[in-house]
Amino acid sequence: MSTLLVTHEACIDHDPGVFHPERPDRLRAVLAGLQDIKVERVLAPRAEDKHLMLAHPAAHVEAVMGTIPPEGRQHLDGDTAVSSGSGEAALRAAGAVVAAVDAVLTGKAKNAFCAVRPPGHHAEAMQAMGFCLFNNVAIGALHARAAHGLSRVAVIDFDVHHGNGTQHMFERDPHLFYASSHQWPLYPGTGSEAEKGVGNIVNAPLRPNSGGREFRDAFERKILPALDKFAPELVIISAGFDAHEDDPLASLMLHEDDYEWVTAALAEMAKTHAKGRVVSALEGGYDLGALAASSAAHVRALLAA
Repeated sequence: MSTLLVTHEACIDHDPGVFHPERPDRLRAVLAGLQDIKVERVLAPRAEDKHLMLAHPAAHVEAVMGTIPPEGRQHLDGDTAVSSGSGEAALRAAGAVVAAVDAVLTGKAKNAFCAVRPPGHHAEAMQAMGFCLFNNVAIGALHARAAHGLSRVAVIDFDVHHGNGTQHMFERDPHLFYASSHQWPLYPGTGSEAEKGVGNIVNAPLRPNSGGREFRDAFERKILPALDKFAPELVIISAGFDAHEDDPLASLMLHEDDYEWVTAALAEMAKTHAKGRVVSALEGGYDLGALAASSAAHVRALLAA
């Protein structure tokens, strides 16, 4: 079995506008950074309504898809805009995670990275926000339970922003686990250590200008022990690379080796509890060079797992 790269060119066609940080060139940069890495590459299918509705009510799915303009752009909030290609991109992004979960859980791949956009971890059940339309990783986690009968699924989020949408979808369900390292304070304002759900939520906020030492310490002291106790049958990663020191939207100071380290640590935990099964999905990362290099370090660690 090999590492699977799931992506689709339609994800480039989501265009929130000139000067928007979540721009199409992000995915081009990721794919360029991975071009010399030997992985199995597959095209992301479209998510079906039944997949989206695992995390979002039908009314919300219809509302989001109904905002897609035939031309130009439509703003859903101050940060989140859609273009004519956004609907197809969002379906492929969610569909990529569903397909990756299927491949990993049926033994067709040892692990997977979904190079997709728009990202998803800010998307609430009934609200698109923070550049996100549908919550890709939550859909993947809930699909793992619905289609494959898993009892315990974990999402680990190392994006510099807290994944409010994923946390809110998980926080009342003891069979789902969510942990996040993120800069605090920062958008969206959630993610304090006091937010524990039903004992299944672990937040490790980091002060501005924190670097690899603080990041690794947060994982070693808080996140990894809690994940070990939860004993997941599948580990899903919200892989945001905007905690890199070169990223313009925040002020953490991580480097590529920090992403390689945390990926290896999560893969090792997956070996202990989940037969090595890991699915990762791209979230943030807005400096193109840092994004390309960090994504490559992440995938190399998946390959080595």
